Amino acid sequence: MSRLLDVRPVHPNGRPPVSAGLVPIVGPPDAALARLAVLYRRFEANCESSRAPSTQRAYASDFRRFHQWCSAHGISSLPASPAAVALYLTDLEESYKVATIGRHMAAIAREHRKGALPSPLTNPLVKEAWQSTRRRLGVKQDAKVAILTADLRGMLQALTDSTIDIRDRALLLVGFAGAFRRSELVSLDVADLRFVDRGLEIMLHRSKTDQEGEGRLIGVPYGSNLVTCPGRALQAWLRRSAIVAGPLFRAVDRGGAVAHSRLTAQTVALIVKRHAQRLGLDPVRYAGHSLRAGFVTSAALAGADALEISRQTGHRSLAMVQRYTRPATIWQQNPAQRVGL
Repeated sequence: MSRLLDVRPVHPNGRPPVSAGLVPIVGPPDAALARLAVLYRRFEANCESSRAPSTQRAYASDFRRFHQWCSAHGISSLPASPAAVALYLTDLEESYKVATIGRHMAAIAREHRKGALPSPLTNPLVKEAWQSTRRRLGVKQDAKVAILTADLRGMLQALTDSTIDIRDRALLLVGFAGAFRRSELVSLDVADLRFVDRGLEIMLHRSKTDQEGEGRLIGVPYGSNLVTCPGRALQAWLRRSAIVAGPLFRAVDRGGAVAHSRLTAQTVALIVKRHAQRLGLDPVRYAGHSLRAGFVTSAALAGADALEISRQTGHRSLAMVQRYTRPATIWQQNPAQRVGL
């Protein structure tokens, strides 16, 4: 006679799905129950670990907000009705942009998948509400301003010989020349580096577009100018910090002491903002992504094509590269210049 093993997760409102998560078992149940429960917990952990930690935190925070909103209105958050999600979506329009609202929707869908529940996002009512939101708010994202090569030179000229400025020089140059995302930059360890005749080889083990950890080798050539050479700037940081293993970019206190822990992605954004402000730029318009966007734009202006740029950035779609390069290259080979106006 078979029995049903309940391996359903516990959700905020205490209502697991009626049938999802019930696994039929046959024979002596005790060992099977224990083993299947362990396997189910491992399965859930594997699913969670496949996402970047920042994504996991964002989804968890977004769903907590949805659960609190539902509780305040006396309705269920899990399972959630399509009408509840449509109303919540409408409420979010008052405070958030399309991209953030989309992430909230993804968090709701994720929790329903975890509980093997039908996603309310597939309902026509929610689809119509989402399309309406996108039309009203617009889908164009407010991208941060790219730091171009000239901007980067200006930032570097203002740096001193202090430990924190030596670190920042290396971080800015490697982040720019390697076209790193801020999360990728802070994930680097000393063991990921290899100095060769032509420059610096960096092994990036995992990224936003490589969640499975296939890895990608990035080449950062030596610069023609000592002040703006990424490899030499990084060597100077390693000498000053005496770092021989572990995290590459670390916090530095006011006395110049180097911490053992790695920088956070948010700290990279603050570093970029600080140096943009030193240069007289509006720090609100700049962030960690400004380095990556700046490399793509600068490379395009220098004549590199989208395929060349994508090899450095790791973009899997040339269309994504062109989103950066198109505004910067509208005057290059512009056909309107040839029509005789």
